[in-house]
Amino acid sequence: MDICRIPAKTYMIIAVLTVGTMGLSNTSLGYLNYPTQVIFKCCKLIPVMIGGVFIQGKRYNAADVSAALCMSAGLIWFTLADSTVAPNFNVTGVLLISLALCADAVIGNVQEKAMKLHNGSNSEMVLYSYSIGFVYILVGLAITSGLTPAISFCSKFPFQTYGYAFFFSLTGYFGISFVLALIKVFGALVAVTVTTGRKAMTIVLSFLFFAKPFTIQYIWSGLLVVLGIFLNVYSKNMDKMKFPHLYNILKKRGTEGKSRTFSQTV
Repeated sequence: MDICRIPAKTYMIIAVLTVGTMGLSNTSLGYLNYPTQVIFKCCKLIPVMIGGVFIQGKRYNAADVSAALCMSAGLIWFTLADSTVAPNFNVTGVLLISLALCADAVIGNVQEKAMKLHNGSNSEMVLYSYSIGFVYILVGLAITSGLTPAISFCSKFPFQTYGYAFFFSLTGYFGISFVLALIKVFGALVAVTVTTGRKAMTIVLSFLFFAKPFTIQYIWSGLLVVLGIFLNVYSKNMDKMKFPHLYNILKKRGTEGKSRTFSQTV
């Protein structure tokens, strides 16, 4: 039985993209404020969908596209209402976060295609892609002379660094495993839809734990997110839900072309 079913070349590409999206996203915070970065991250559904078309040859129906647009618009509106500082759209920061989103979109589609093509497991994907990514970061730190200061800082604050890093790594592993399971079973778009919905839940929970002023903008943006989630669920269950006229329209549009629709493949 092969220990590694997916080719090493694929893992090297995924590792480069993973390190790239993390580095670009963190670097962008030097040019953008946090609310602005979140606004761009809320739009990740759209590049993931575009990546699915070019990388996997998928065809999405009108419900999938509408769901992505509604959730992205709703979360952007939510973030603008929730932010206490004005968004800062620095050109360099916008370029960095845009490249990070593009890399992130490619990651999900490459992972989905590789796991389905080679029948790779979630644990294998996490082990090899993140191990290779660790080597990339280690070599980068050694070349830029950033390894020694990092070790010195960690030795001064062992509990805050190694302790928190352990719990962060543990929860991160479970999170990545769940996301990869979603990608393998349902596809990259559904996985990103779930993670995008998580942003909306985070905002809702913030109202429960932290006192903040309320505005009607929260209601309209929340309804947009709910509409996006409904359209996504409807897209996957067209034949089971009522609305036969809408089902026929969306099915006709989604089946144009040689490839099957995303809703049919899952």
